[in-house]
Amino acid sequence: MSTDKLNELLEMDVSEYTKKKKNLTYLSWANAWTQFIKVYPEATYKIKKDENMKCWFGNDDSGYMVYTEVTAGNITHEMWLPVMDYNNISMKSVQYDAIQYGKKKTIQAMSTFDINKAVMRCLTKNLAMFGLGLYIYAGEDLPEEPEKPVKKKVVKQTKKPLDPAKVKALYTLATKKGLNGADVKKGIKTHYNATSTKDLTLSQFNNMMKRLKKLEDKKVEVK
Repeated sequence: MSTDKLNELLEMDVSEYTKKKKNLTYLSWANAWTQFIKVYPEATYKIKKDENMKCWFGNDDSGYMVYTEVTAGNITHEMWLPVMDYNNISMKSVQYDAIQYGKKKTIQAMSTFDINKAVMRCLTKNLAMFGLGLYIYAGEDLPEEPEKPVKKKVVKQTKKPLDPAKVKALYTLATKKGLNGADVKKGIKTHYNATSTKDLTLSQFNNMMKRLKKLEDKKVEVK
């Protein structure tokens, strides 16, 4: 493989033949092969198969892989790729459940369509080993960061302060009933385990007013 041809493939812009899917960029295998044989018209490729002409290898525990090899300029490069679904989750020969982004997801059993797609994507990636569209795969081998848990925004519940006019009305009513400020605080402490009207909810405040209204017009303890 000559340096000139390597540089030619490395510098070739194939962006017009790519498509975006989620965060990944894909190069059409047909366009990739067309551009490749312009540089290496004698190039050949092989799809690895077993004695039964089956081109996928693996098991349902770890998943399945396909393999290709390309020969050009007396150099042969091999490549491999898992059989994956449209979310790039490894498939198996049977349907199964997987966790993706913290949610349970059902993965369908792989079919010949999925295997064929994996083979052609593998071939395209194989051509990148010679330099064609290699920049597309830059960063693919970086370790994945663990999924960060989504933090739920906690909305702090704030208690709406009581209307000062209402608080004044409470003490006025207490005075009419023959009670002083200390008596009111004692009642608040006894019935609501609070130290002042500032600690009362509106419901508790209204309940306090009802208690006062029921008292006789003489000084007695709030019960």
